[in-house]
Amino acid sequence: MNGRADFQESNAEVPRPIPHIGADYIPTEEERRVFAECNDESFWFRSVPLAATSMLITQGLISKGILSSHPKYGSIPKLIFACIMGYFAGKLSYVKTCQEKFRNLENSPLGEALRSGQARRSSPSGHYSQKSKYDSNLSGHSSFVTSPAADNIEKEMLPHYEPIPFSASMNESTPTGITDHVAQ
Repeated sequence: MNGRADFQESNAEVPRPIPHIGADYIPTEEERRVFAECNDESFWFRSVPLAATSMLITQGLISKGILSSHPKYGSIPKLIFACIMGYFAGKLSYVKTCQEKFRNLENSPLGEALRSGQARRSSPSGHYSQKSKYDSNLSGHSSFVTSPAADNIEKEMLPHYEPIPFSASMNESTPTGITDHVAQ
């Protein structure tokens, strides 16, 4: 034996560990291809049309007098601003499409991390899946079950805070009428 337990049940499905995707991650060749494809498609199909449309709308608003032009530079500053905002709006609007392309990659650590992140968000587990006491109880039972020992550990580990009553009449910005002046 090499110092670690190699016990594994033959029928047990062991979840694969989520790959660490950090600043030092080097993308695979397939991932680089998808990055380049996402960059080109987001530029030509989203950023350019949105930038051009926002510039046309801005120029139309300036020519109708709804927006004022700069006395020295004319409409150029507003058009540049509209172009930049359209560019970034186009890039941001393509993020979900690009993430879907990475999720569809077969042997990609980045795609695996996105798939596991999506699974975690769609079906939360553990402490965060406990239903609120305000949720309607349609099924009559909760899917979240804890042991009494886990409840005791949670009560001991987490600090208990008492709610502080809020009074709108007494806050830092309202005068209290208390002064340093002593009445004679």
